[in-house]
Amino acid sequence: MKTPAVALGLLLALSVPAQGAEPTIMTLSLPAGQTVVVAEGAREARSLGSVSVRVYAAAPPEEATTFFLSGLIRPRDGVLEAPRLADLDGDQRPEIIVVARSVGTGGYLSARAFALVGERLVERGAVAGLAPKADPVATLRRALAKGE
Repeated sequence: MKTPAVALGLLLALSVPAQGAEPTIMTLSLPAGQTVVVAEGAREARSLGSVSVRVYAAAPPEEATTFFLSGLIRPRDGVLEAPRLADLDGDQRPEIIVVARSVGTGGYLSARAFALVGERLVERGAVAGLAPKADPVATLRRALAKGE
């Protein structure tokens, strides 16, 4: 009667969370007080996977992530660097810039720009394969100006 014991062991093994480092989770505040949370996907490799960008309504610090407004999940090639804000299109409203640095030889950069339009998060543009010392904000600004 080894089959039930093996099946139970397999079931228990599959229900245990993956071991490893916790995903990187970073926050920043928009000028109007909303909170932005940028995070690697749970249970993913640190060097490859997904990134989520979530926006929460303005609230006191103890409720900063209580009132979800909008969010997006995109592919990620590399480890996340600190998100930043930059006005890419001159509209006096900053875009949310998410930068990832590839792991291994090269350390190439990729970057995505997101904007809050009303209460909806939209992706404005993305660039990839940038040199390790490139300025991802300037590259995104040029790409948006060209309509890429």
